[in-house]
Amino acid sequence: MNSISVRALLVRGMIAGVIAGALALAVAYFLGESQVDAAIAIEEAHSHAAHGGGGGEEEELVSRTMQATGGLATALLVFGVAVGGIAALVFAYALGRIGNFGPRATAALIAGAALITVYVVPFLKYPANPPAVGNPDTIGKRTTLFFLMVALSLLLAVAAVIIGKRLAPGLGNWNATIAAAAGFVLAIGLAYAFLPSFDEVGKDFPASLLWKFRLSTLAVQTTFWAGFGLIFGYLTERALVSGNGADAPRVATPVG
Repeated sequence: MNSISVRALLVRGMIAGVIAGALALAVAYFLGESQVDAAIAIEEAHSHAAHGGGGGEEEELVSRTMQATGGLATALLVFGVAVGGIAALVFAYALGRIGNFGPRATAALIAGAALITVYVVPFLKYPANPPAVGNPDTIGKRTTLFFLMVALSLLLAVAAVIIGKRLAPGLGNWNATIAAAAGFVLAIGLAYAFLPSFDEVGKDFPASLLWKFRLSTLAVQTTFWAGFGLIFGYLTERALVSGNGADAPRVATPVG
């Protein structure tokens, strides 16, 4: 199998990120935006009632239509490019170092690990809220804690991989993997227990709407990472096998 330059990987990572972002955009638009509209309607009804049935409305700086189309597309596509580039760098380091996996399998493992550590683990502690849910006074604290949970999840995942590799010679790959995964789950459980929680869902907010909104956000992220893993794995394997990067600087990979 031929080598490929880091630059070529970055380009393919960003291309895969844009395509995956477009797939996630379709899911967000068709599954999520209707939930957002319903939540906004509830929020406006509350605001209307709080002001005695009139007044209190603020002029929109950005129309709802623009938010649901251009704003959403820009956010997801920019996210795709940025995250695709970062994932490509992780792939460049991981290929050949995390086991005897080919490009597609490595890309799939990285995408799956990213989905779990960057989104699912923080999401289970601090799930996304639609409009009309959450206290505006705590949004800064909630945002900070969410990103803290992301950082903890990433660090603990890296630590689990390192510990698993060190335990492998003595315990075997399977037992070492189970032990490392159990340690990761235990550490995340402790983080869940000690970090503050927030219960700011109003009693009159429909539980079904909240559930559907949160499921749609999970579907968006799952679509993005599944699409990225498949597309990036295909692009890199094709480049490596065909020798598209054969004349470029080599990506360092271990011999054994």
